[in-house]
Formats: sequence, C-alpha cells, structure tokens
Amino acid sequence: MSTTNMDLKGLNCPLPVLRANKKMKELMAGDILEIEVTDPAAPKDFETYSGTTGHTLVSSVEADGVFTITLEKSA
Repeated sequence: MSTTNMDLKGLNCPLPVLRANKKMKELMAGDILEIEVTDPAAPKDFETYSGTTGHTLVSSVEADGVFTITLEKSA
C-alpha cells in the first residue's frame, strides 16, 4: 500500500475530482490518495465521488481554508 499526494489548491469544481479520478486509475487497490484543495465544495464533491465509484472516503479535514481529502482505492 502506498500513499500519493496531490496539491489541487486553487482549482474549482469539477477539476479537483476530475484530476483525482485520473490519478486513482493509476493506483492499486488499497492505495491512499491524499488531496489538498481550497474549493469549499470539494468535501461534498468527494463524498459524492466516493459513493459513485466505490472508493472509500477515509477523511475530510479543513484547516486554514485548505481541505485535506483522503481516499482509499477500492478493489
């Protein structure tokens, strides 16, 4: 299992989800993708994304206007 980090700060919907989805396709099942975003809609967008793709939304944390979204790739 590996962890990949993406800095998507400054991008607005739907770009963070689209770029994260592209990266998820490169990962192996069980790998972690940690994304940093500033779009306030991102937590809800990634919640919807995980529900439709089957990937696990591990956490969504906000600090100083930056949201850190952690996803685990499903099998």
